[in-house]
Amino acid sequence: MGAENGASPARKRSVAAVVVTYNRKELLLECLDCLAAQDLGGLGDAYELSVIVVDNASTDGTQEALAPLVASGRLVYHNTGENLGGAGGFNFGMRVAVEAGYDFVWVMDDDCMAHSDTLRELLLAGEGLDGDYGYLTSVCLWTDGNPCTMNRQRHPLHTTIEDFTPELQPCTLASFVSLFVPADVIAELGLPIKDFFIWTDDWEFTRRVSRVHPCYVVGTSVVTHKCKVNGAGNIALDSGERISRFRLAYRNDIVLYRGEGLAGYAYVIARDLNHLARIVLEAKGRKLERARAVVGGTLEGLRFHPQIEYVRRPEK
Repeated sequence: MGAENGASPARKRSVAAVVVTYNRKELLLECLDCLAAQDLGGLGDAYELSVIVVDNASTDGTQEALAPLVASGRLVYHNTGENLGGAGGFNFGMRVAVEAGYDFVWVMDDDCMAHSDTLRELLLAGEGLDGDYGYLTSVCLWTDGNPCTMNRQRHPLHTTIEDFTPELQPCTLASFVSLFVPADVIAELGLPIKDFFIWTDDWEFTRRVSRVHPCYVVGTSVVTHKCKVNGAGNIALDSGERISRFRLAYRNDIVLYRGEGLAGYAYVIARDLNHLARIVLEAKGRKLERARAVVGGTLEGLRFHPQIEYVRRPEK
């Protein structure tokens, strides 16, 4: 029976774009403009997009700048009250979205600039897969149009994807820069680990999902990541003030690779030895401090067993 005969029209499927921010007001506003410009084409009859901003207690006037958008209903704003780090922010935002009853959660940093068709291509890919996927992830470019090094996906586990021309290809690890996840998958497998604070939260979460469900890179869905430099972190070469952060990365990586059993531990040992050698050969200063971050973080990770939190979807 059609709507013209008295039946209710089909409910649109809801997408929540979850954007985590901290003291990057101008980039955030640009990100939100990109989300407002999403063109769903014919899929606009079946899907609707909402925006949830998770603010890790910014002190740069972010809340005040967003007030008109909140008042107009263009977005939902949550201030966490303290800096929870990227991991805590995504944990917070994904929980809010699932508990609010959204069908899909589309997560990104505040410096992720979606193109006008980014979401449409994710939705088309999902429909082409008949919903049989754990997550979909976009191709991430840097500001010069080249692939963004820190956001290149992996498949299989230790192999970085180099060719993004396929319209759809399998994915094992992905970042939180344009990750599209059905809310049912989050409810099934849990939230990102907030205790990580920063680093590895995206890889651990996406690996947790890819162990259970097929996951894909959508070659026609593209975003631009406006990070400062196009490069991944390097313990041997990065500035001294970032060394303490690397300790968290090595700690958190243990949780990720522990899930791979003996092969995961073997990989961590080989990688850490390689990084220590690079520190000796390439670092310009603070070599002992850098080495302690590698070894100390790894040893701490062996004792680090954070809990995965679960969230329930509301009853329909």
